[in-house]
Amino acid sequence: MTRRRTARLRRTLLAGTTAVAVTAVTAGIVAAAQEPAKAATGPELSLVAATTSVTLTTWKEEPGVYLDLGTYLISEGTPLELKVTRKSYKDPVTVTQTVYEGGKAKAKKLPAGTVKDFSGLPGFSEITLTDKAGKKVLTRSESFCPNNASGRVRPDAPSTSKYPESCSTNPFTLGSVWGVEKGWAANTYAGSYTEPAQLPAGTYTAKVGVAKKYRDLFGIADKPATVKVTVVERSDEDPESTAEAAPRSAKAGEHAGHGAGHQAPSAHAGHGPGHAPTPAEAAAPVTSGAGPSYNVGHGPLKAAPPALPWALKKKQLSAQSPQARDGGGQTDGSRQAPALEPLSKRPTGKASVPDVPKPDLRSLPAYGITIGDGGEDVPGKDYLAFSANVWNAGPAQLVVDGFRSPGKAKMDAFQYFYDAKGKQVGYTPTGTMEWDPRPGHVHWHFTDFASYRLLKADKKEAVRSGKEAFCLANTDAIDYTVKNANWHPYNTDLATACGEENSISVREVLDVGSGDTYTQDLPGQSFDITGVPNGTYYIQVLANPEKRLKETNLDNNSALRKIVLGGTPGKRTVTVPAHDLVNAN
Repeated sequence: MTRRRTARLRRTLLAGTTAVAVTAVTAGIVAAAQEPAKAATGPELSLVAATTSVTLTTWKEEPGVYLDLGTYLISEGTPLELKVTRKSYKDPVTVTQTVYEGGKAKAKKLPAGTVKDFSGLPGFSEITLTDKAGKKVLTRSESFCPNNASGRVRPDAPSTSKYPESCSTNPFTLGSVWGVEKGWAANTYAGSYTEPAQLPAGTYTAKVGVAKKYRDLFGIADKPATVKVTVVERSDEDPESTAEAAPRSAKAGEHAGHGAGHQAPSAHAGHGPGHAPTPAEAAAPVTSGAGPSYNVGHGPLKAAPPALPWALKKKQLSAQSPQARDGGGQTDGSRQAPALEPLSKRPTGKASVPDVPKPDLRSLPAYGITIGDGGEDVPGKDYLAFSANVWNAGPAQLVVDGFRSPGKAKMDAFQYFYDAKGKQVGYTPTGTMEWDPRPGHVHWHFTDFASYRLLKADKKEAVRSGKEAFCLANTDAIDYTVKNANWHPYNTDLATACGEENSISVREVLDVGSGDTYTQDLPGQSFDITGVPNGTYYIQVLANPEKRLKETNLDNNSALRKIVLGGTPGKRTVTVPAHDLVNAN
């Protein structure tokens, strides 16, 4: 029996005479002129331990302890806010901090190389473990995502945090916002972004500090936190193992949404709960395509750090526990997200496309590219599988409703338009929705949302994927710095995003700044390359191929990823060159 970690966890001087007053005022003016301008101020940050001791479990069948030590970074005075961006895939990732001068926010550029990607601040935490005898048994540094599990540390702090709930690991992310709200604390645990520590059962002392470069950068005191660590060994064969919720930490592929690991209730089958690839599908390697902490990126992607408050983390919910799974309206096992309800009736009145903001669909280059065969079910076949993402650069949501006439197999789909105040001001027909019963799908798909094509070196089509229908969901945070980006999008939970077989209407939404990833283990997410000669090709991800959806720009819908096919039948190979500065297969 396998257990998964669901934890996912700011002078006046008075004078007696006129002459004295004039002198004082004159002196004050001179002094003010000589006084240097006040420097911009940032937050007051400190590292604390929520508890003086923790108990961690190592499993006999799978040794290793994840160092979730309950240490947090607190922000006081002002929030810790970082904006992480890159102009293009040819440019390095840069980061600016929001600081305050005279109460006004301004951007402070941090040193080049502070970050290399969008997963967090690398080497932020420094951890040292010693045993009972005082012998040092482990030293390591770990990255820190400021968007990690967080909560208020005082009752008068803001009731909610405006910042997103995790850091993105999609290799083609363009912009992120990280933050710790003032009066809040964020867990410094690196989650599955780090490796488990091989520690035998016993008692240890952990010291957790902040690396000097970050102490200097953010003005954090050099005061490491000390935590007593007790490691206990358990086994799957222990009688109480099935009853207790002492989970193993999440591994790559768990809570990954659309096609792998993410366990949704059977009534809402989601984008592939527990789906194991069929023989005709390529085996899916570990890729880093998950974005938000709810990790719904349609496939076996690296799980994000914990996204539960400390109080819930202490409960140690297991993946087998109903509470640990995302139910209706839930996004990560705890947070309740109000669902966007579909309209119960077809729109009335004349269809129109008003002059209001519209979505801008853009494709990311393919990644997670791998070769597989058809196995026993489809012998003699070779498949090229890949992950793909289409995202919305805004400035408006893409909102599509489907309506089914009684007894009809398909729904008629309509795109909706809204004014600046959020009032619906128009709609237009935009194709259909169809029910997909295949494992890994089992929900309503909006047709003609995207198309996948394998192009020859001369950019002429060689093979077209049979996949053309999609359940829209906000699986990945692609660029949260664009205008109107929603840092807390709805329908991130695949269990509720795309309806049930008996639904009479469905609403599918792609929010501004978010993208929808389908990974390489899903049916249709591959090309049959059995008869395709070796050589150079391009995987094309094309959004809105029939141009049925109304957008602000139709000229940026295509993305190409160069690949080189080689090998022999049954043993085909694929080489994936770097895409500019992004070296992810």
